[in-house]
Amino acid sequence: MNTAIQRIYDNYAGEERAMLLRAYKFAEQAHSGQKRASGEAYFIHPCAVAEILMELGLDSATIAAAFLHDVIEDTPVTEEDIRSQFGEEILELVAGVTKLDKIEFKSQEEAEAENFRKIFVAMAKDIRVIIIKLADRLHNMRSLNFLSQERQIRMAQETLDIYTPLAGRLGISQIKCELEDLCLKYLEPEAYEFLVASIHQKLYERHNFVDYVVKEIKNILDESKIEGEVFGRPKHFYSIYKKMKTQNKSLDQIYDLTAVRVIVGTVDECYEVFGKIHKRWKPIPGRIKDYIATPKANMYQSLHTTVATEFGQPFEIQIRTAEMHRTAEFGIAAHWKYKEKKSEDSAFTERLSWIREVLDWEGGLKDSKDFLNSLKTELYSNELLVFTPKGKVISLPKDATPIDFAYAIHSEIGNRCTGARVNSKMVPLNTTLQTGDVVEIVTSSASKGPSWDWLKIVKSSSARAKIKQFFKREMKEENVKLGRTMLESEAKRRGYTLSAILTEESFAKLSEKFSFFSQDEMFASVGYGAITVNQVLVKLIDFYKKTVPKEPVYRGGDAHADSGGVIVKGMAGLLTRFAGCCNPVPGDAIVGFVTRGRGVVIHRADCPNLHSLEAEEGSRILPAEWPETSGVRFVASIVIKAKDQGVALSVLTSVVSDMRLMITGVNSRFDKNKDAVIEANIRLNGKQDIDLLIKKIREDERIDEVFRTATK
Repeated sequence: MNTAIQRIYDNYAGEERAMLLRAYKFAEQAHSGQKRASGEAYFIHPCAVAEILMELGLDSATIAAAFLHDVIEDTPVTEEDIRSQFGEEILELVAGVTKLDKIEFKSQEEAEAENFRKIFVAMAKDIRVIIIKLADRLHNMRSLNFLSQERQIRMAQETLDIYTPLAGRLGISQIKCELEDLCLKYLEPEAYEFLVASIHQKLYERHNFVDYVVKEIKNILDESKIEGEVFGRPKHFYSIYKKMKTQNKSLDQIYDLTAVRVIVGTVDECYEVFGKIHKRWKPIPGRIKDYIATPKANMYQSLHTTVATEFGQPFEIQIRTAEMHRTAEFGIAAHWKYKEKKSEDSAFTERLSWIREVLDWEGGLKDSKDFLNSLKTELYSNELLVFTPKGKVISLPKDATPIDFAYAIHSEIGNRCTGARVNSKMVPLNTTLQTGDVVEIVTSSASKGPSWDWLKIVKSSSARAKIKQFFKREMKEENVKLGRTMLESEAKRRGYTLSAILTEESFAKLSEKFSFFSQDEMFASVGYGAITVNQVLVKLIDFYKKTVPKEPVYRGGDAHADSGGVIVKGMAGLLTRFAGCCNPVPGDAIVGFVTRGRGVVIHRADCPNLHSLEAEEGSRILPAEWPETSGVRFVASIVIKAKDQGVALSVLTSVVSDMRLMITGVNSRFDKNKDAVIEANIRLNGKQDIDLLIKKIREDERIDEVFRTATK
């Protein structure tokens, strides 16, 4: 009898067994005649995936979906066929795993990113989707030797980047450890072969030593009248390889090739055995970890200690209850394998909280590659455990700040955050937190929300996404204005006008990629940073070149190239234009500089560049004056300085909008004191406009300084 069918008979009965046998036969028939790269029948693969999941103890719907997970993608079977034969629940699981092979992408990287985004969204709705995907990836990795070396390396790297940390985050160590070892086998084959040969030899040499340690701990249990189990477990190859790389050690310097596990009945017994082991052997400082009091993000709990024996060899001991052990081995799958009671559903829900957070910030990332990069950051960030004043443990990425902490508590706490206390002392918001810190957030109902600068400070993807969502929601009007200005300015710099390249047709093409519902949504997305100016313009210009290749293109230059009839005394009939260095406007004292072959350039009389011109070619500088009415719009450059970049940009766009002027260019940076410096070019009618503009901006008490520049 086929092993998959045997497992169905061993583990399921009644209607569940009948349904699984139907799924088996359905998939077998659908894949009939198909072969794998190994030459074996393709149906071996879904059977193997189903068997992995049966070992983990998953429910019958998940096992059925495992048998069927490739039929929609690789056979003529449709979603409606699955729905009619097996119901909506199984269809949703199958659809969640199915790849997006029918959608065209420009690159393999983009296809993989979008595929994983879809899987992750489906996983957030039903965690069983990713468990099926992990089993699918595990069997594919087991049979990777039949593929080309290029595909082996690409698949192994993707597995190491995404699937192994996901398995770890879900606590499924069985799958995580095997995947990591298989990745090492194909990414570092020489290191893998060396470890396989060397570690087996060393474990054989240390066999008696491990037996001795196990016997000593069993004696401790007997003396304490504690029932328990003690055994040695060799560490998997990848963890040893990683330790050798990160700590720059040879294999001979790695002593803890084996960890001894102690499984007891209660938490109190864990701590009792913990203390008596320390009485028997001396613990090594810095190597004691209490994951019972402060569980890992994947709900892993155990006491870890490394002790030194009388033989001088250190070794690691892990102490946990039977319930903790099953969670450590099976992670989220223990919910099904051990049929956890309703009273334990809260723990199950807590394990999934990080997935829901990802779903929250996923919507704020328009680009699939941005999402994948953010997810990698989230998965690989080293865990940092800090406390609320009431003792609740909050897990954060390495080097997280009080702002990350605030958003981990609640979005509104983050949005209203004005300060923080760490271990009862007020600290700056960019302070790096340390494990064990007690953090308290100071909030204010008068707070106007987060600063743009926070995006450069926070370390967690969830905090970054929540800040962007605030700007998207609360500052939509300002974001639209700012995004439009940024696109117009950059388009002009590249030699185009936004109105020429942004047409209904080009916007429709852009929306296929980013799912914009309107141009204002696109402008707002640029304004609050969900998408870059470059991402938009590359698409628009590419479409423009394909559809209107011969249309004359505006190539920039000064927006006020026509001097509007400025009178240069002693000269007539020469072309005049304004200097870009000082941007004179009506009302400014001006002079003309006679160039060689390019007419007369009009400068402000106080332009710093005139000093060098006067010294070298003073005879070329002539008096000039404005006509009574110029009828021409001009550009002036201003500089705004403030503590907060977002505030400066908001004030600028608001005042310019109120005065019905136009921003033609904007540049933002930070000075050596980390204060925001905004340089903007404003199109206006006369000097009275620039004076009024500066006055209005200066009235806002959050602005430190604003002035007109003499040079760009």
